[in-house]
Amino acid sequence: MRMSQETHRVRPQVSRWRGAGLVVVIGALLAGLLSGCGSTEPRNLLSSIRDGAVVLGVKFDQPGLGLYEPDGNVTGFDASVATYVVNSIADDLGVDHPEITWRETPSARREAMIDNGEVDLIAATYSINASRSKKVSFGGPYLQTYQGLMVRDDDNSISELADLDNGKKLCSVTGSTSAQNVKAQLPTVQLQEYDSYSACVEALRRGKVDALTTDEAILAGYSNFWKDEFKLVEMTYLKDACVKDALKTAGSPFSTERYGVGVALGDTAAVEAINKALDTMLTPAEGIESPWNADLREALGNEYVDEIIARADRPGSKFPYLPDPGDLEFLDSPSTPCPPGLE
Repeated sequence: MRMSQETHRVRPQVSRWRGAGLVVVIGALLAGLLSGCGSTEPRNLLSSIRDGAVVLGVKFDQPGLGLYEPDGNVTGFDASVATYVVNSIADDLGVDHPEITWRETPSARREAMIDNGEVDLIAATYSINASRSKKVSFGGPYLQTYQGLMVRDDDNSISELADLDNGKKLCSVTGSTSAQNVKAQLPTVQLQEYDSYSACVEALRRGKVDALTTDEAILAGYSNFWKDEFKLVEMTYLKDACVKDALKTAGSPFSTERYGVGVALGDTAAVEAINKALDTMLTPAEGIESPWNADLREALGNEYVDEIIARADRPGSKFPYLPDPGDLEFLDSPSTPCPPGLE
């Protein structure tokens, strides 16, 4: 099946358009229409760039990371990173910047879309982990984020994780481990599960739930989109805990997510080129912040970026700010076993 698609260049900004329902409908229709498209073999990113056209997989419904706009463009940090990467690789290859076709990338289909040749790469809040690394190869990480909470801006009853332990209603997406992580530490929390983050956000806006938990970067995108309606609350373990037979020390993040650029399994040339491009993106010019930092501020907001920089600079911080493209040693790092008697 072949379909003609208009190509668009991304601008790293978030629109004020708030037709979230229409965005979801458009994304779902496109995903359904295009599910049979593409070859049956994985694409080669470098060959596609040389040929002058690439298909990039991103989210279509996450403000600040990947959002399909009314004009057909896609905005957000993931989209900005993907665009920068392919253009930087083109510069290194001595060819023109490729035309970009955007494809919506549902989380459940990411590996299949790469394997079936539906996309050249995926940058869609795609956390690098050991299981996924057996199915696709990753460039990056290009962003390191942590599990956090989002509450209404005028709600001063929740300023730390412990404040949820008073019968508060916590929202997360069905099947997500984020809310379960909280429930394990705070048994009295009332979990409310919805089928999407946008549904959770709407429930939070209407006062049906008290907080939403997922990756901070995702929450920051919503908070920056709905100006002055929400605020983020940092999440750390309140005390030493044993989670899945691993020790989590008091003050450490609930989870650390490292977003990567997914490509065909074994495409080491593409991985090396992606990491080189990301290193360039992370490098500031004299007197000018890096393109990476500028795009992150544009996508997620100056306030959030300033806060996470300050957090990373705190003495003994366990929340690094800058990613280290190409460093995947964390995949093989053994967890600390739980001491006897710790639950």
